[in-house]
Amino acid sequence: MAAAALFARSLSLAVFFLLLAGAARGKTVKRDVKALNEIKSSLGWRVVYSWVGDDPCGHGDLPPWSGVTCSQQGDYRVVTELEVYAVSIVGPFPTAVTNLLDLRRLIFDMPSDHENIELFNCRDLHNNKLTGPIPPQIGRLKHLRILNLRWNKLQDVLPPEIGELKKLTHLYLSFNSFKGEIPVELANLPELRYLYLHENRFTGRIPPELGTLKNLRHLDVGNNHLTGTLRDLIGNGNAFPSLRNLYVNNNELTGVLPDQIANLTNLEILHLSHNKLIGSISPKIVHIPRLTYLYLDNNNFIGRIPEGLYKHPFLKELYIEGNHFRPGAKSKGTHKVLELPDADILV
Repeated sequence: MAAAALFARSLSLAVFFLLLAGAARGKTVKRDVKALNEIKSSLGWRVVYSWVGDDPCGHGDLPPWSGVTCSQQGDYRVVTELEVYAVSIVGPFPTAVTNLLDLRRLIFDMPSDHENIELFNCRDLHNNKLTGPIPPQIGRLKHLRILNLRWNKLQDVLPPEIGELKKLTHLYLSFNSFKGEIPVELANLPELRYLYLHENRFTGRIPPELGTLKNLRHLDVGNNHLTGTLRDLIGNGNAFPSLRNLYVNNNELTGVLPDQIANLTNLEILHLSHNKLIGSISPKIVHIPRLTYLYLDNNNFIGRIPEGLYKHPFLKELYIEGNHFRPGAKSKGTHKVLELPDADILV
């Protein structure tokens, strides 16, 4: 009997200490609690009506706030992902976000499929109306891997501090009203794979320094007011060693399609439509082994289409309308707008 009582007492003490340790580990750092409550106040009830309780990571019977993901760090929890869905987010970019120093993903969203929210693994600020600039404090988020601010009304120049996000792999800033030059500091992001800047108001040249990004697979700067030449962008060396998709359409680029285009040996999509490009098509373009989609339309190209393009084993689409090619030049395939689904690019 005494042994049984001693065992029961020992078991109770063990459970007590386990619960005590769990409670200690369950605390969320005050910095993140304060930041999330400030965001909650700034975004309004439509966005965060389901954010209940004082602890964003959950406490007791209360679950974590919707869209908030936390991870354990020592005795505390920190916020590592912020995913907000809403019918409409209106107002300035919430600067308090930049106090969530352990964020890996910063993603707000108005889901495109309201009835199947559970099917989405990642979301963005798409179809919302955040305004104002991205604050320079964004550079504090040293662990950030995905920053997605598409489909807003963000404006002003991009802060060069984005170049301090050394772990960033995905940067989506399309469909906003950013202006000024594309900051050369983006070339300081060694892990960057996907860079989407289309449908803004960027001016000046595309920084050739981006060609030093060894992991960059997709570069889309279409539908801006960019100038300069492809020769300046590509250079004569080993620029863009991993690039698969290059979209520079609907800008004000001039000059020729240089022989150096063949140095982009991993290229699959080359979208040059609606620029002011001139000259004949370099026959060396045929030597890009996996070139699949080539859009040359609505420029000032002349001469012949290299015969090898029509025999290229991978080429599915060749669009040439709106130029001054010699008679007999013809398109290949059916011209269509190429969009990569989020499932292919958001990881």
